[in-house]
Amino acid sequence: MTDDHPRPVHTAAGLDAAYDEATGLMAAAVVVLDTNTLEPVETSVMVGRSEQRSVTGDTLPRQVPALVEAVSKLTVRPDLLICDGQGIAHANRFGLACQIGTLTNLPTIGVAKAPVIGATAEPGPDRGASAPLRHAGETVGRALRTQTGVKPVYVSIGYRIDLDTACEAVLKLCPTYRLPETTRQADQLARRGLREFLDAFA
Repeated sequence: MTDDHPRPVHTAAGLDAAYDEATGLMAAAVVVLDTNTLEPVETSVMVGRSEQRSVTGDTLPRQVPALVEAVSKLTVRPDLLICDGQGIAHANRFGLACQIGTLTNLPTIGVAKAPVIGATAEPGPDRGASAPLRHAGETVGRALRTQTGVKPVYVSIGYRIDLDTACEAVLKLCPTYRLPETTRQADQLARRGLREFLDAFA
């Protein structure tokens, strides 16, 4: 779902989760950044037991409720949520970013390290180069080179945003590394939150 009136992205939140398979515990983390300074605005971590085990590697059933709860605990309303996964570039056109966006009613995109469906030409070697990701005759995302000479990421819309706005925001959030700062910091926060929780009861 796209938004007919794209809005400026002043704050962006990264979402990620970490798991401990031995205990069934999961930490869901959200990091909100100022897109101009890349400084943290707010963070949220929810640690609990995952009641739903992944099936054939699909972690969406257990990720979604925890991530939505972590977003709900924020006191600021981010302009954009960025998920480490897919939006409409998914087998059923309803990946993690679509689910999170629908449940939070916030503009949401997926930024993945690799596509799960579709085909794309290799984008040019320079930062900002892109190529459409197509599947079944339609564009479902974009391969986007965030750093010169580095593998592209795969951006797909999830909810209430267009692909051009999504890619513009991703580039802004990747001044140094391949992945957006939102994703990098959410991953670190989730891992740290889970580790600290496990250590407290060791």
